[in-house]
Amino acid sequence: MQLAFVGDVMLGRLVSGELRRREPSSFWGDVGPLLCSCDATIANLECAISASPERWMRTPKTFRFVADPLAVTVLKAGNVQAVSLANNHILDGEVAGLLETLRLLDSAGIAHAGAGVDADAARRPAIFSAGSQKIALFACVDHEAPFAAGANRPGTAYVDISPAGDAGFPSRHDIEKTKQQGATLTILSSHLGPNMVLTPSAAIRDYRRAAAARGIAIVHGHSAHLFQGVEQTDRSLILHDTGDILDDYAVDPDLHNDWSFLFIVSIDRTGRPKKLTLVPVILEFASVRLATAHESEPLFARMHRLSAALETQLRRSANQTALELVLTDATAWENRRNMKEEGDHDRA
Repeated sequence: MQLAFVGDVMLGRLVSGELRRREPSSFWGDVGPLLCSCDATIANLECAISASPERWMRTPKTFRFVADPLAVTVLKAGNVQAVSLANNHILDGEVAGLLETLRLLDSAGIAHAGAGVDADAARRPAIFSAGSQKIALFACVDHEAPFAAGANRPGTAYVDISPAGDAGFPSRHDIEKTKQQGATLTILSSHLGPNMVLTPSAAIRDYRRAAAARGIAIVHGHSAHLFQGVEQTDRSLILHDTGDILDDYAVDPDLHNDWSFLFIVSIDRTGRPKKLTLVPVILEFASVRLATAHESEPLFARMHRLSAALETQLRRSANQTALELVLTDATAWENRRNMKEEGDHDRA
């Protein structure tokens, strides 16, 4: 089975204005067939989808991302079968906008996690099927605290990832419970950290590693608007930030938030990730396309460097058009880790 992971899908603002002028598939360009060849696409929905005129006014907010209900057709055209709603824009259309988003996604058969009618619903995993697997998707966010769901308040699955906070979400019990529901693969989609940074903080890295240690097979990161490195733990794959995939944002000429990847993860029958393929893409206004061979080189170089800093070595694919990581099994990974630690000790 193959799952495609992408970062922020922002269909509001100027992108929303394109929805009635273009075919849904046009937003995905030549990336669309790759997405549709996978068993499912999983994304962060960085906007509400609603026709409601309501706006979040309880706290100051510079940007408001709310998409026309036609945005659902764009998600469907990209084979998006599950989304994280745990982010700092899902309540830009206030509670009415969130509730309409939930209804529209449900009607379209798109699973969602990370926001709901109360805290329990926001933290509840989405359970859905793709290929031969049943998947449990958790989602969380560490900023825009006023959006946090409460006992009787709609909102997001907000987490404080500091040691004094609720860094234990999802708990081992939460994860084990999904297995009792038949889930063979567990994913945590996490919207953590500031914008426009190339590396995860120590706190974010520790949080994601701890989630992997508790049984999360794939950690799907986003929030920075830039792709970050990938990392393997003993049994899990961490995509620290998957960048953006659809938006109308201004491009930083140095950080290049118009560079990203399609993260394709091959899963074995036991629900364990066994291979990661990184396909370079270029974002344009309200669309995305595959990078040319020449355009790919700086993306490859950056991803090599960022992943090497996380002790992950990538290789070129046989056709030179992508990067790959073949995940080692737990025993081999632990042996490699021990050898490195022994070498570090000898050099000290």
